[in-house]
Formats: sequence, structure tokens, C-alpha cells
Amino acid sequence: MTTPPPVFGRAVRRVHLLGAGGMGVAPLGQFLAQLGFAVSGEDDAWNPAVRALVECAGVTVTPPGGLPDDTELVVYSSAVAAAHPTRRRAAARGLAQARRGEMLAEVVRGRRLIAVVGSHGKTTTTAMLITALHRANFPCSWVLGGLFQDDALAPAWAGPGDWVVAEVDESDGTIGRFAPEVTLAVNLDWDHPDQYARLADLEAAFAALFARTRGAVFISDACPLSARIAARLGDRGGQPVYTFGRAGDFRGQVAGEKGARLRLALGGRFAPAEAEVRTQGEFNAANAIAALAVAQHVGARLDALTLAGFAGVRRRQALLHHSTVRIFEDYAHHPTEIRALLTALRGTVAAPGRLLVVFQPHRYTRTAQFKAEFAAALAAADALFLMDVYAASEAPVPGGTSADIYAEIKRGGAAHPVTYLPGSDAGLLKALQAALQPGDTLAFVGAGDIEQTARQFVARLRAEEQREAAWREFLAAARMRLAPATRLVERETLASRTTMRVGGPARVYAEPASRADLRHLLAEAHRRALPVFLLGRGSNLIIPDEGVDGLVISLGHPSWQEFAPQPDGRVWVGGGLRLKNLCGLAVKAGLQGFEFLEGIPGSVGGALRMNAGAMGGWMFDVVDEVHLMDLQGDERTLRKSEMHYDYRHCADLERAIALGAYLRPAASAPAADLRRQIDTYQKKRVESQPREPSAGCIFKNPPGTSAGRLIDESGLKGERVGDAEVSAVHANFIVNRGHATSEDIIALVRKIRARVKAAKGVDLEPEVMLYGQNWRDVL
Repeated sequence: MTTPPPVFGRAVRRVHLLGAGGMGVAPLGQFLAQLGFAVSGEDDAWNPAVRALVECAGVTVTPPGGLPDDTELVVYSSAVAAAHPTRRRAAARGLAQARRGEMLAEVVRGRRLIAVVGSHGKTTTTAMLITALHRANFPCSWVLGGLFQDDALAPAWAGPGDWVVAEVDESDGTIGRFAPEVTLAVNLDWDHPDQYARLADLEAAFAALFARTRGAVFISDACPLSARIAARLGDRGGQPVYTFGRAGDFRGQVAGEKGARLRLALGGRFAPAEAEVRTQGEFNAANAIAALAVAQHVGARLDALTLAGFAGVRRRQALLHHSTVRIFEDYAHHPTEIRALLTALRGTVAAPGRLLVVFQPHRYTRTAQFKAEFAAALAAADALFLMDVYAASEAPVPGGTSADIYAEIKRGGAAHPVTYLPGSDAGLLKALQAALQPGDTLAFVGAGDIEQTARQFVARLRAEEQREAAWREFLAAARMRLAPATRLVERETLASRTTMRVGGPARVYAEPASRADLRHLLAEAHRRALPVFLLGRGSNLIIPDEGVDGLVISLGHPSWQEFAPQPDGRVWVGGGLRLKNLCGLAVKAGLQGFEFLEGIPGSVGGALRMNAGAMGGWMFDVVDEVHLMDLQGDERTLRKSEMHYDYRHCADLERAIALGAYLRPAASAPAADLRRQIDTYQKKRVESQPREPSAGCIFKNPPGTSAGRLIDESGLKGERVGDAEVSAVHANFIVNRGHATSEDIIALVRKIRARVKAAKGVDLEPEVMLYGQNWRDVL
């Protein structure tokens, strides 16, 4: 068993990590475990990949608040406040506590540390330096502040030799704990105003680090602040300072770029004359030059391919998806970083494609300090989508919200569209998805939990792209065998096919001319797991504004509208026959028992599925036998006694289509008598039901009462959302006053349910179908 090094002046073995899933603490946990510490850790929001990484390294994951009894030291992320329950519990037990940077400084004490520091790009530069040393078989250890894009290299490694490469963070002040052998400052910029109230404070911290460096200091030749600090060392005859960059001691510049690869021309102190790097952009070229310079300085043998296999770092210009659009994610959270990122991405966008950016600001203090600079940097986007600030344990400060960035952008008169929906990430992503077009490049930018948002968005986009591919295959296969009389079209508007006159298009709409064509359509859809919906006369349903991502089948062809009296007294009716026509034909034939159906605005198939009823009669009162086809294309015949139906519902037709039915009239009667009964029903309907477009009764009647009475007694007649209104004639109807949307109707349904629940204590259940969706998902 490896004996871990002493820390903070004493022997410690059992360490508990708080915030163990963070990009600073997770690699440190892996490193500590390799050094021989018994490591446990907890996090409130694990990334599955990070959790798997630390568990594989031997870290025991505990639930939040699960501080092991034998813990000797708690190491926590600086984002974890002192009020955190585990920190309070550790304090109550008298346990020592240390920040991530403090613990890292302790375990590398006495080693030859290469500290990679700076404001922007240090994770990528550290990863490049690790890659260069590893390829050169240079014996060393390392601790990265992130994860490589692939698993070829771990983010931490306790290897042989005295050298150790570590990314050292200045944000919490723990930089003062380190005394490196070599310091590589990628660049310096004022950041972390919560820690460094003035630029001079940040400058003093790095000046002290440079002074503690025992060997060489490397700085960018393009960073005036670094040069000013380094000049003080020269004045005191201190450590050697080397510059890197276009005109540095270690000279390099981009000589060519192709795809995601750069060719660098090297000069000055460099041994190789060129280098190939798997990355893109001027900013990453500077990072690569810095890494190669330090690698050569410590004794690694370089060649032109040292960084050709660089894997990249997660959340650093990471390409998440590439199809008709490209989607990147990046950790950039400072205006300088954002400007460099968007400049690099802009150079890869081919017209007429656009650069779209989703930005999540990180910390209120940083947002307050740099809101104007953020607004200026984000102006490089063709369209911007702002998320709320990721607090990182901070309390809000005046001027430090996303609304303040939004205000700065608007104040500057930005030409590009900006979308900001406070508190509604879901709404923001919905707007983003609607805006995304083929050829666009999309970047999710920020240091908070925007990574999860990006990956969820990509997962949904991939699923949609797979679904679209399936639709293309379906259409090609279906059209090969359909008869000319069958109608099959894409994105058919459905609003005009409903009695409510609302809703968007069907992804695919079909009117099969025969059972064979219907069977073929269903089989091809089933083969690709594509959803199928039946549309009758469009009553008793609400179609969402965005439409229906499915195959919508209508039995609108004349072949489905048969009315055929049988020798045994029954009547065969097709599933597409309108109920009004059924009644008219029954009157002509002198068949009694169907009169109640005359005023129902539907078809036979829909009436069977819903067990439609009116005037005291129900569809299944007259049914004898139903012929149906399931959604796989298989036909069945069910007697009424075999079917499962109740109030406004038939279970057997939930996943099947009624092709038609044999109905049994109550008796024969003179046509004039039947017409008088229908006229009576019509008069009653005219007096009790609205004439404006509607879907019929919106809610099911609760046991022992009527939904209309409850709504009326709750004072809701005339209640309105947009052009959707509770009818003044019958409170259980919502009518379309002209330009209602399904969103208006759904919002009004919510309002009615809430008011009736408050006033009457009754939960109203919708009777109308939310077509292609489920009411429980929107109520």
C-alpha cells in the first residue's frame, strides 16, 4: 500500500472531497487516490461521466451529506460555501478543512512543479503540455483542471520522476500557496472581482508567484500585463523570463489551417521548425506554442507531430454535433475568452450559415464587473440567447444579472436578435430550436451547468434528425405501393379540418382510398416506430399550435362513407361516414334509433372511439359489431359484447382504427316522425349550445353533477384568454372568437380547472383530446 505524503504538517490518510464532481476537484481526487490517500467524495449534481471517472480511480462516492465517520480532512471546492451542511458537520467534529488549491499545493510540495496559470486558456494549455510530455515519454505527473475529450489520457496521473504539471487557479487566492519550478503564464487579464477588487491586486498575486518561481517564467509576448510583472524580476536579477508567440523567444505562428488542424511555423529557440496541432483558431495556436516551449525547456524531445494527436479538452471548442448544423460547447466565461472563441468560430462559418450563441453568465460579481464587455463580445453572434446567471454559490449583486447584459446590448443598439426569457430555460431552448437553420453554427458558452443544457439539446436534436430520416424512408416506401386515389402529403395544415379551427400541421397526412392502402401505411409506419393518429371530422379535439409529429390518417375518401342496410336488419356504416349523413340516410330508410347523433359534429369512427353521446343516447347503444384495424395493419372483428366501453371512451379503439360497424336500429318508423324528432333535438341544441367554432364539451361531467354547472357557478362564463372564451350559452364549451390558438385554449382550460377546484373542490377532467399530446403534460 502506497503511503501518501504528509499534508499540512501531519500524516493524513482519509480525505473527503466536497464538490467532487467539479472540474477542479474531480482530477485532484483521482490524483490523491493514486498517491495512496483513501478518498471519498460527494456532489449535489454529478455528471455521470465524471462520477464514473472518479469511481474508477478508487474514490468512494457518498450521498450528499454523507461524511464518513473516519474522515480526517475535508477538501472542498471554493464554490462550496461554509454554510454547506457537510462543511458545518465537519466543523462540528473538529475536522481540518482545505480548499482544492491548498490541498494541491500540499501534495506537490517538494516536487518540480510546472504551474500553468493565467486568465484564459490554461486548461487547454495544460492539456497540450501533458500531451507533449506524454508523447515524448517524459517522466512526470499531472493534474488537469478539466477532462480530455477522449479517454486516452486521464486528467490526473501520479507518475514517476520529480516533475509534475498542474493547472493552478488564481480565482480563490490559493495561488499564493505554490512555489513552482517553472511558471507558464498563458496570459493575464482582470477577472474574479470578488477576490481581486482592483487590477493591482491581481497583478500583485502574479508578481509574487513569479518571484517564488525557482526556475524559468514563460509569458506571452502579446500580454502587456505579463511583461510589466516580469520586468520586475529582471530589475532584481531574478529568474529567467522567456516569451512565446509571434515575436517571442520561442517563436511561432499559424502557417496553415485545414479543418480542425493547424500547421505552425516555429522559430527562435525551438528545435523543430514546424508543428501540426489538432485544434483550430489563433488563440489555441498561442496555447500550443506555449506548451511546446515549456516541454522543450524541461527536456522533452519534440518533433513536428508532438501535438498532432492532441485530443482536445471537454467544453473547450468541443464539437458536440455535426449534421446540417454544427454545435459546439465552450467554457469561455470572460469577455476576452468569448471574443476569441467567437472570432475562431466565425472564421469557420460559411455563408449563408449563421453563428448562434447561447450564453450563461458565470457569477453575479463577474457579470456586474464586465456586463458592458460581455455585450460587446457577444455582438459577434448573429443571434444571441441569454440564460440566467449561474450563481456558483454567490448571492445576487446589483447590476449582475443577465437582464443587465440584455440591457447593455439593447443600449448599444445591437442589430442581431437577442432572446432572454428570465427563469425559462425551456422556453429559451424552444425559441432556439425554432431559430436554428441548416448551415448554422451554434455555440453553448459558459462555465456553469450550461454543459448539461447543451447535451440535452443535442440529444433532442439527434432524436429529431433520426425521426426525420425515418419519415423520409417512410414516404419513399409508402409511395411505391399506394394507389393514385390515395392522398399522401407532408405538413398539411390541420386547423381547417377541426371544428375548433386551431392547430398546426401534420408531419404526414394521408387519406387512404382502400383497406389495402391503409394497411400499407400502418405497416410502414410501424416498421419505423412512427406515431399514427386518426382524424375524423375534427370535433372533440384540440390540435397543438406546433402541429403533430405523426402520420395523421383521415378516412375522408368516399370509400369509407358507405351506408348499407343489410338483409338481417342491421346497417353497415363506414368509419368515415359523417354522423349527420348517417342520420339523414337512416331517416330516408325509415330506421329509428340514430336521431340523437344528428347534432354531433363527428364521424362514425370518432363516435365509436369516444362512445359519443347526446340527448340521452350513446353510440354503443346502437352498435352490434365493429371492424377495426390495429396500428400494425392487422384486421379484427369484435362483437359489442366483446368490447370495453364506458363514458366517453372505448378502450379497444385506443390503438386501433374503426373501419366501420354494423349498427342495429331500434325499429322502423315513418320518415316524417323521425324528422320531427331530429328537429326537436336540433331546436334544443340551438338553444343550449354555442354557434361559434368549438370542440364540443371541454370537460367530462363529474359523478352526480355537470361540468357546465360547476363552471357557471364559479363565475367563469365569458372568461377569456386571447380569442378563446368560455361560452355564455353553455359554460362547458370554449369557443373560438376568431383568432384563438391552442395555447390560448390550454391556458383557459388551466384557469377553469383552477377556479373550479378552488370554488367547488372538484378536479375537472378534460373530455376533448389534446391531439398528439397528453393533458397531464400541460396542465
